[in-house]
Amino acid sequence: MPLSLNLQRRAFGGALLAASLPGCAVLAPAPAVDDNRLRAAVAGGHRSAANRARDGARHPFETLQFFGLAPTHQVIELSPGGGWFTEILAPYLRGQGVLYAAHESAADPSDYRRRSRQNFDAKLAREPALYDQVRVGLMPRTPRFADIAPPGGADAVLTFRNVHNWMEASHLDATLQAAFAVLKPGGMLGVEEHRAPPGVSADWVVKNGYVPEALMVERAEAAGFRLAARSEVNANPLDTKNHPHGVWSLPPTLRGGEADRARFVAIGESDRFTHRYVKP
Repeated sequence: MPLSLNLQRRAFGGALLAASLPGCAVLAPAPAVDDNRLRAAVAGGHRSAANRARDGARHPFETLQFFGLAPTHQVIELSPGGGWFTEILAPYLRGQGVLYAAHESAADPSDYRRRSRQNFDAKLAREPALYDQVRVGLMPRTPRFADIAPPGGADAVLTFRNVHNWMEASHLDATLQAAFAVLKPGGMLGVEEHRAPPGVSADWVVKNGYVPEALMVERAEAAGFRLAARSEVNANPLDTKNHPHGVWSLPPTLRGGEADRARFVAIGESDRFTHRYVKP
């Protein structure tokens, strides 16, 4: 069963959050990574200027290299949003691997989620030479995928800055369980997420958009994963995480408008943890 908000509150017990993260081996990137092909995908002229401008904050090459993706892998990107990483993953995997995009329903009752899916579909349709092999399905909100890949068939499941949304919608556990089921033994779950300070409540997470690193480890391990490695490639020590509009005070959202805009631009994008898990 997914964690309800009340259960999530209990999961934020002081002992859990005060404890240090479980030990894990710091592993080198998998030898199967094709660095030249990955660099070419990151540098591709197909990427929007706005997205390329964020590379210094989002570190796409280093992040995907850390995850150890081979161009022959079957990869599921969960909640791809506007397709920031899809722009890189699609050409990297094209012709050798498979990219599945697990998105929202085009008929979702939420206007925001419905428009997100529509914009994503439009993006893919504009450049079929890049995106016609991307297989688009639905996000799992139960412990299984309904329509995207056979159980035990995927090499990697990736998600970028989405865990706080899954907590708010009470399907974090179900989504992690579905990811575990769809992966091959030895398959990889890659997670990048805004990092909360220790000791915060679930209500604080929902309001501010940052997730405690220890909670992510605890929920992933509850789903059956083992933490294999952590990276600080997306860390930002300037992010104090006490902003009036939570993480959305920072770029690229800048929800506060002109209020303290220069200060938030100087901080840059959020402090984030980056984890690689394996399915034993």
